Amino acid sequence: MVRELVMPKLGLTMTEGVLAEWRVSPGQPFRSGDVLLVVETDKIASEVEADSDGVLIETTIPAGETVAVGTPIARWSADGAGAARAPQPAEAPAAKAAPAPVAANARPLPAPVRANGERILSTPLARRRAEGLGIDLATVAGSGPRGRIKVADVEAAAQTRPAPQPAPPPPKIETSAGERSKPTTLQATIARRLTAAKRDVPHFYLAAEAEVTELAALRDRLNADTESGLPRISMTHLVLAAVGRALAAMPEMDRVWDDADGGTILALGRGDIGMAVDTPRGLVAPVLRGAAALPLDRLAAEAASLTRRARDGRLTEEDFQGGAVTVSNAGMHNVTYMTSIINPGQSSILGVGSVRPVFRPDAAGAPVLRRELGLVLSADHRLFDGVTALAFLNRIIAGLERPLRLLRAA
Repeated sequence: MVRELVMPKLGLTMTEGVLAEWRVSPGQPFRSGDVLLVVETDKIASEVEADSDGVLIETTIPAGETVAVGTPIARWSADGAGAARAPQPAEAPAAKAAPAPVAANARPLPAPVRANGERILSTPLARRRAEGLGIDLATVAGSGPRGRIKVADVEAAAQTRPAPQPAPPPPKIETSAGERSKPTTLQATIARRLTAAKRDVPHFYLAAEAEVTELAALRDRLNADTESGLPRISMTHLVLAAVGRALAAMPEMDRVWDDADGGTILALGRGDIGMAVDTPRGLVAPVLRGAAALPLDRLAAEAASLTRRARDGRLTEEDFQGGAVTVSNAGMHNVTYMTSIINPGQSSILGVGSVRPVFRPDAAGAPVLRRELGLVLSADHRLFDGVTALAFLNRIIAGLERPLRLLRAA
């Protein structure tokens, strides 16, 4: 029986992906669990595994092409005789998405051995994960039966190694008008999606300042208590907490616009918040689950864990699903205001600037030194009007200016 393999849908908002690499060649047999291809979105690279045995007959889409979800990309046979048969109607693809870092080696991974020839006991998934992370399995201690290395052991080893170095820049193309360079697949995908978001989503922007003298003092007091065992609190954690409390008070802001069926409004209602993280591969925005209901210490711990996994390249497609609003804090880069583009699939984004010392008049007109944080809320006008979005922004500011409220869950 000849079947079609189609571009899989790897996430709720995914509409297309880049077919980055074929791992199986036409005529080559594969087994259940073998990696067939690698798909890149603007968020992550994913290995797509076979969920049954078969033979790849032909590929209809070459590597490097951008393909819509559901488009046939190859034909395969479950019994190995497909090359002599006529195509049958398309059936469900025999593939499952398994998000993982892209490995450089396209061949099936052999069982690893030590220098003395001794076989290293490890699961197939652990071997693929180790290859993607560049981990030598000979240096990993296994926690499974007879010391078998599991994927959790590989990921634990990855956390203890030095931070990865940024990838080398793409090759330059010399021209008479200057130097040009080809964007990476990820850069091209991000550019295309953000261009579409800016073009198709009717943005409007609200800017304001929050007086954060008390907030900064609270952060310093919390971090000075080194015996409490609590995670260190950053300005980003406090802003995330303030957005979460505002989201819990205004669940109507936890909605997104879906273009399906001529346009529908999807109420999420989970209090998830995206968090922009700068990584060697570029800026990503994984989602902090249930942030609206987390007390500050737990929020800080989970945000720190999410940041580490993002910078180590250990995020999965699931980490990017959901959330109506993202927090993008560029305060460490000396900027007063930042007007951001809404992430595709979301409905707002809060740009956070640097804390600035400014003089403001008090009630008697005398100058008073204040510490102010510049905030810009970008919102989708299909869902929100200025009054609703401004009420949301003012709730965030109220939380930042009365920071004791941020210590407890909403």
